[in-house]
Amino acid sequence: MDRRHPNIELKDSALSNPTTAASSDDQALNGAATRGVGLPATLRALRHRNFQLFFSGQLISLIGTWMQSMAQAWLVYRLTGSSLLLGSVGFASQFPVFLVAPLGGIVADRHHRQRVVIGTQIASMILALILALLTLTGKVQVWHVFVLAALLGVVNAFDIPGRQAFLVDMVGKEDLMNAIALNSSMFNGARIVGPAIAGILVAKIGEGWCFFANGISYIAVIIGLLMMRVQRPARRASTASPWAHIIEGFRFVRHTAPIRAILLLLGLVSLVAMPYTILMPIFADKILHGGARGLGILMGATGVGALLGALTLASRTGVHGLGKWVAFSCGGFGVSLILFSLSRNFWLSAALLLPVGFGMMLQMSSSNTLIQAMVPDHLRGRVMAVYSMMFMGMAPFGAFLGGALADRLGAPLTVSMGAVACIGGAALFGLQLPKIRVEARQLIVAQGMTAGAPPEEMTARVVED
Repeated sequence: MDRRHPNIELKDSALSNPTTAASSDDQALNGAATRGVGLPATLRALRHRNFQLFFSGQLISLIGTWMQSMAQAWLVYRLTGSSLLLGSVGFASQFPVFLVAPLGGIVADRHHRQRVVIGTQIASMILALILALLTLTGKVQVWHVFVLAALLGVVNAFDIPGRQAFLVDMVGKEDLMNAIALNSSMFNGARIVGPAIAGILVAKIGEGWCFFANGISYIAVIIGLLMMRVQRPARRASTASPWAHIIEGFRFVRHTAPIRAILLLLGLVSLVAMPYTILMPIFADKILHGGARGLGILMGATGVGALLGALTLASRTGVHGLGKWVAFSCGGFGVSLILFSLSRNFWLSAALLLPVGFGMMLQMSSSNTLIQAMVPDHLRGRVMAVYSMMFMGMAPFGAFLGGALADRLGAPLTVSMGAVACIGGAALFGLQLPKIRVEARQLIVAQGMTAGAPPEEMTARVVED
């Protein structure tokens, strides 16, 4: 997180040299993209000044976000000792995304995305500081955490579509795939650092200071967003109601087989496999006996694997083979998760979380890349809202279900059952690939045409071998 971007049209002569493709006018409008001299292909999106500002500010903010995520889970577990309430807090924080994300998609498509993201970051900062104040003064109760988590979910329903759709405004289509991958890399780099810091702070001085650090960390990303120079993309003239616009986005997803298949797999994984993250305090404490510090190590290990997965995607220069990557990474994620659920050794479990994180992030980032490559600009916010509903919106149902099952069956069996379903979904998606390749190729070429002649690799080798 209408939208036909005027600044990403490529000259024919620029196809072989995207670093210098933008005209001087385009560079000015996009915030003076730099020449990127010396940057490897993996970092090519950082040649854009706007993305440099976004990347640096968001990295600091995301470290704080992951600190709060771990500290909040530990706080709830310390106050209640209940796996059901752990799952319920996850439900409260993500269910609003499922309900409100369509409105967030409309806002992203009809308003200035830069301002939308600034607004969501300010709101997130306020909520984090309120939680910090309640915790540091010793007045925090479980219902406080539930209410603030739900409010943050509402904010995320606007933030995720707006921020995902804003990436193309910052870097243009020629570097969009790399920007998505670097954004995922940043997310998971923070996942490594944040929980590690939080594990130390929670053990030494308590959860409240993690919440306070998260609130302060938003200042960096807000300053970076305010420093950007992004022209508001032209909007399509339309007299349709907001409801009609929402329906248009859902209709596009429903009638577009490749996007529908990707989103259904994503929703399945979020529902049945992702609850392992909600149950991680139980694994850290009761099963592996690592305590708060152990929880930080386990979440950090997942982050290392996820970072490697995102960097693997960032090293690519085209979308060739991403369909198979989605299927295989999803299946590998499920297999690794089964092995993790069977382990009773702390360091073996931490090692198994590396391929868990790798497979999870490779599937999520590859899915995001393929969807953004296929969706028209004027529908980008609304389609990314559906992506948010599948990625985060289904997670609360999974968290609630996972917490309830863990209370009855235990966390290891609950995680194993979800992983088996994940493997089944990957197999079904793989069987669908031959049927959806042609339409996927046509969609990607069509969106390349909106930005001038499409890159050769996109036209020749989309999601096939």
